[in-house]
Amino acid sequence: MSSLSCQWLCGAYVYPSGRFFNLSSSNTSTSSLAGFTIYCSNSQFTPGLGPGSSKNDLKFVLHDALDASGVNTTHARIAREGFCSQVRKLSNIERETSICINRGVDLGKAALYIAAEDDSLVSHSSVPLPVDDFLERLDHLSMGYCSRYSSSFTSSPEHFIHCLEKYLYVNKGFRRTGVTNQSEPRALYLHSVLTHRSGSASLLSLLYSEILKMLRLWGFLSFDIEVFFPHDSSSTPRGYCKQKTKESDQSHVMTTQSLLEEMLKDLKDAFWPFQLDHTKSPFLRAARAANCSESTNDSDESAFELASVKAALHRLERGVWTSVRFGDMRRALSACERLILLQTDPKELRDYGALLYHCGFYKEALQYLTVYQDGQKESLDLIDNVEEEEALEKLMIRLNLILMEEGWSPPTDNKSFLRNNSEPW
Repeated sequence: MSSLSCQWLCGAYVYPSGRFFNLSSSNTSTSSLAGFTIYCSNSQFTPGLGPGSSKNDLKFVLHDALDASGVNTTHARIAREGFCSQVRKLSNIERETSICINRGVDLGKAALYIAAEDDSLVSHSSVPLPVDDFLERLDHLSMGYCSRYSSSFTSSPEHFIHCLEKYLYVNKGFRRTGVTNQSEPRALYLHSVLTHRSGSASLLSLLYSEILKMLRLWGFLSFDIEVFFPHDSSSTPRGYCKQKTKESDQSHVMTTQSLLEEMLKDLKDAFWPFQLDHTKSPFLRAARAANCSESTNDSDESAFELASVKAALHRLERGVWTSVRFGDMRRALSACERLILLQTDPKELRDYGALLYHCGFYKEALQYLTVYQDGQKESLDLIDNVEEEEALEKLMIRLNLILMEEGWSPPTDNKSFLRNNSEPW
């Protein structure tokens, strides 16, 4: 294994004994992704071929691995269940519904459950994040607009939009911040955005849409407004009258699914453990760290990378959490698992498998990569990135060799890289 590959998770080599959730009860709902089906029941999701099948049974690793390392994941599991309860409402129609008229999925709750899980994983607090309290803050944000700009309800749509954006970005002081810099992780979580008034484009869009939803629910909004989602790095979400929609606006309309996906990808990109060379995909960066992808000839960058790894490992061994250009494996794994649950892109299976490889979960990593590869073959899609496909093949060959090696056994030195590591928001 590459010198860049380290034991990111305590207990990574002890395969959890938790059962697979192959369920066939009447409460089970299904949907298709990458040639297999995700079964949902009792807030648990498991990709598999179907009830009673064992060939492609898969399970998520993060919570069990943390439990094995002595970290209590009770609050994280409850928060994940809350997120799943919202994802379960995502019908095909709901997935394509604009966030301004969404009625099935509570996006505010979903975002706060995401924050609650990651807060539990990182802070190890004995008290869960108060989701209900922050939902009240969302409601108060809408009520505050009513008390300040009640006259806008009888004005033109343009004047109403002007008042709403003045309220949100001037009176309340919400502002856009970049999410690629891990020094500002608060911008990625809704509870922190409500507290510090600084957030990503996706979370500011959520706030905008939540105010519109509440005003419509209270009967104060009589016209249709759409939120224009910015794809640049500095603009804030803006509203416009839906009747004046131009064809060029369509790519800036956020649906329920696309907003959830955007929030989770922001987290995945920010906390991906391999932060160098952002011209490459997260998977290729992980593959390069495993020596399964051609690396650049930048010797200075490589030397800095190795030095950073050594410094990070030294701090971790002393129980000090660090993320100097090397992300946070816990939050990267949780983002990947939720993206898989969202069922939008089969490549999430591949990326999750790459992380599992670096955690030492070789068996599970190979299972996820195999399911992804089999789904690609069945879909008959053309290869869109030869470099990624070659890196995938090399990684799978390595995993097969590791698992085939006679007498292979997990290393006995399982130092904790998670216990007592605290990162306050």
